[in-house]
Amino acid sequence: AAAAPPAVEGRATLRLAATLTANDQQHVRSGVVWRVFEERAEADGSHKLVAQSEEATPTLALPDGAYVVHAAYGLAGVTRRVVIEGRNISERVPLNAGGLRLIDMLGEAQIPAQRLSVSIYVPERGNSEAKLVLANAKADEVIALPEGSYHVVSTLLDTGQSAQGGGANATNSVVTADLKIPAGKLIEATLRHHAATITLKLVKQRGGEALANTSFSVLTPGGDVIRELIGAFPSLVLAEGEYVAIARNEGKTYQGHFKVQSTKDADVEIVMRDHTEEERPQ
Repeated sequence: AAAAPPAVEGRATLRLAATLTANDQQHVRSGVVWRVFEERAEADGSHKLVAQSEEATPTLALPDGAYVVHAAYGLAGVTRRVVIEGRNISERVPLNAGGLRLIDMLGEAQIPAQRLSVSIYVPERGNSEAKLVLANAKADEVIALPEGSYHVVSTLLDTGQSAQGGGANATNSVVTADLKIPAGKLIEATLRHHAATITLKLVKQRGGEALANTSFSVLTPGGDVIRELIGAFPSLVLAEGEYVAIARNEGKTYQGHFKVQSTKDADVEIVMRDHTEEERPQ
């Protein structure tokens, strides 16, 4: 390696590099944000920021003195005390970090990131969601994390025209995973959703035209309301399972049961008939 340039009197250079582990010889080439603070606190207790860099291996000119160096890499962060005393020095900072890439699938298709809401937690005994560390993790991107155990929650979003008022609604298709991230390793985790898009229709007879101005409620068999929708044939994304649909039109209420099978988008027709007709023996 080339010799370090001679130090200017009272001012020297600090060369910084980060590695994923203490034994790693390979420097992290991108994604590290370096900040250097004066060790001495100001009157208000804060520490003055004297240098900042997003270069992988910055060389910073600093006056003599004591400093605190902070390296941020994704959610991983490490501090190191450094003293400059008229000579150029190099510091190699191990981040003790790894990477996580989440791949969400629905059937054989990868789910686009904009159709997902992903949260990452640090679990504690008896509470898998003890500490939220990332509320909007991006699927299919490498997320830098400190070495440790994590709990991932992936929620499929209902987007576009099927979501009332546009935007995105969380669906009841939620997949979780418990993962360990070792330092220096990239972990790929595949999360499989089991859901389909269901279109609701209130009809006078099977195969009939959907009636406008109908409000729908979708419930679990136990009676918990999942979504409320309005329209002639509104759509929603539902996790695999059994459901009850209630349709209200012109003051009358109609009900139907249906089943959702993963990746099998379907129309669900609720036929208008009164209870006496429904209860008549077949």
